[in-house]
Parts: sequence; structure tokens; C-alpha cells
Amino acid sequence: MTDAIRKIRDLLDELEVGNPGQAESFRESFQLFELPELVGDIVDYLQPALLPYEAAIYWHLFRHSIIATGDVFARVSVRGLARRVVTSLRSAQTSALSYSAVQDALQGLQSKGAISLAGDTNREGTLYRVHLPEEIALCRDAMSKAQEQQLPKTDPKRELDFYNIKENRLKIFERDKYICQYPGCGKQLTRFSATLDHLTPVSKGGDNSYENLVTACLQHNSQRGAQTLMDFLTRKGSIKLNAPAEKS
Repeated sequence: MTDAIRKIRDLLDELEVGNPGQAESFRESFQLFELPELVGDIVDYLQPALLPYEAAIYWHLFRHSIIATGDVFARVSVRGLARRVVTSLRSAQTSALSYSAVQDALQGLQSKGAISLAGDTNREGTLYRVHLPEEIALCRDAMSKAQEQQLPKTDPKRELDFYNIKENRLKIFERDKYICQYPGCGKQLTRFSATLDHLTPVSKGGDNSYENLVTACLQHNSQRGAQTLMDFLTRKGSIKLNAPAEKS
């Protein structure tokens, strides 16, 4: 294969996945040790909203994307999914799913925001992007409701720090639905790309409390730096101040 042909194929691959920069960002930030927690969120918040065949196919795509390659893309064919993923409930003698059953499950996953098309169909199948719970609206809503209903389970002294303690950081992200709270941004983030920003900087007397932290993308967090909130508002606009107070 000549270098020219190889370069052309590389460019076509980049175009096919839709947003190569986003995929690269995920690969760089994904941490394997966080996989058990990610799987737990899928079980708790996504799986209850899926039909049986939808759940089976989502886990298959998850297995062949995030677990296998540390990426969010998987290419599969309808016929391949029909043969390898799950046994049909309709007939004990026929193990494969019907073509239409697989199509319905894929459409159901797309309509629920669990997966999305990421490229054209070729001989090997169709390229899909697998979404994490924090990227799926119904999961974000379920996370917020669960947080409102659950009392803190950690030591009260540790509950004061929502910045350095991992399980408390996630509470801020879930409260804000993993969305950057800076006006005009609203970027959908994941646990691997979200950051926490202090409304009142620590250098100016701010603390790590629930009320003093908001979810922010890395770009806006870096732009603000150690400025006071009022200084930053004057220069860049206003940040949302509607973070709910911590429940006692």
C-alpha cells in the first residue's frame, strides 16, 4: 500500500467517526480503574430503562468498544448481533434473534440516547458510538432523583469536602447533570472530562462545600483561574448560581 493511499484511508476513517477530537479526548482521559463504577452506573441508571434485547445489545457494544479498546466506537452488523448476542425468547429451537428484533433494539437504543450512528454501513457493519450514563438524558435525570432521595453515607466530616473526595465530587457532577455551568457553554461532559470550579476561589476564602462548587469544562475553568467571581463576571459574563443547597 502506498503512503498516499494509506493517508487517504486514514482521512476517511477520521471522517467516518464524525468527531475524532472527541474520541481522542475520551481515550486520553479514560481510566481503567474507574470501570467498575461506570458499570455500576449503567446497571443502576440505564439498564432499568432498557428492554431485554436493548440491554443485551448495549452490553455487547460496550464490551467491544470501551472494554476492548478504551474507545467509544464499535462496528457491528445486524446479522452478527442476531447470531452472537442473546438467545431468542420466542423459540427454544432457534437461538438466533430475528433481523427485525435486532433492528428494533438498535432503534430503541438510539431513541433513548444510549447509542448513536457514527458512520456509514460497510461490509463489516455499521459504526456506532456508545454513550456513557452521564451523556444520556434519562440517566442524568435518574441520577439527580437518586441523589435527592439518598442521605449521605460517608462520615459527616468528610461530607464537608466535595472537591477532594471522589464520591462527593460525583455528587456535584450529578447535581449539574454533567453539564458545564458557564453561560453560553452548556457542554455535555463525562466523568472523565468534567472539572469542578469554585464560585469563590480558595485563595479568596472559598471552601470545598457543596454550595461553592459547580461543574465546568476544562476550558472555562482554566480561563477563570483565580479571579474572584465578580471580577470574572465583569469580564466574561455570569456563571449560574442556582446550585441547590446541601440537604441536611
